[in-house]
Amino acid sequence: MAQPEVKSESVGTVVVAGAANLAIAGAKLVAGLISGSAAMLSEAAHSVADTTTEVLLFMALRRGARPADARHPFGYGKESYVWAFFAALFTFVAGAGFAITHGVTTILVHEHSGNFLVSYVVLAVSFAIESVSLTRAVRQVRRESRRWRTTPRRYLRLTADTTLKAVFLEDSAALIGLLLAGAGVGLSELTGDELWDGIASVLIGLLLLTVAATLAYSNLSLLVGRAVPERLRREIEHALAGLPEVQRIDTLLTMQLGPMDMLVAAKVDFRDEATGAAIEATADEAERRLRERYPEIRYLFLDPTGSLPGRGERGPEPPLQDGPMDPGLR
Repeated sequence: MAQPEVKSESVGTVVVAGAANLAIAGAKLVAGLISGSAAMLSEAAHSVADTTTEVLLFMALRRGARPADARHPFGYGKESYVWAFFAALFTFVAGAGFAITHGVTTILVHEHSGNFLVSYVVLAVSFAIESVSLTRAVRQVRRESRRWRTTPRRYLRLTADTTLKAVFLEDSAALIGLLLAGAGVGLSELTGDELWDGIASVLIGLLLLTVAATLAYSNLSLLVGRAVPERLRREIEHALAGLPEVQRIDTLLTMQLGPMDMLVAAKVDFRDEATGAAIEATADEAERRLRERYPEIRYLFLDPTGSLPGRGERGPEPPLQDGPMDPGLR
């Protein structure tokens, strides 16, 4: 079972990113106050937002991993999406809001103390630290994409592990933001016009806005209840249809219950001559086969159903479903 290892790795990735952002936020804030650069202060707000986000993502991983109980029989996996959604909202309000507002103010007022050296030093150090955090996230993304036999890009687009997705996007945005801040400070120094510093601040805010909107949409979709990818659904259907005593799969429903938990429910038409013992043995075999191949399938429900009039050996194709668990199976 790969679940505990993956969850532990995601926790480590979040902790590393949070520690890096906390250190960087302090350095950027000092540099921004000394230099008066709007871009540096926006980057400080960016790092503060990212640090708070990592705390919320850590909460998402911990609370979402709690075992099922009588009040929550399917576990707490979806709670991880609630905390991750809060993290996206905080990035939207605190990070993007401050950066855009402060950038517009700088463009209108053109205030700057002119101390550029400290900004360059902090930007260079921050870039190095953020690169370390991003490298860890990239390694995990590549490892998981190989596991699901897909590309890293597709894995990131469809994965249900929104904490890993958030760290990767935020660290990538952080590096881009540092480059924007450096360009803004450099152009302001070369031209003597603080317009560039303000523009860089606004661009950083728009960058944060894009990341926050992407993460918020992803988490909302999972909270509503998203199915597994269509190719994975077909493989599950094929595995069930190939079991002894199974004549046809009438209906197959799937849902993502959490970053590493799936639910599978199917209406199965067993052969007319199948005994109760044979049906029970087939259900046990279905659970064994599917969990052996996909340990993320936490719950499997098979509902025996009779043949429906007017149907042949195979029922009509179910509607397409899409989801994040197995990007490589699309």
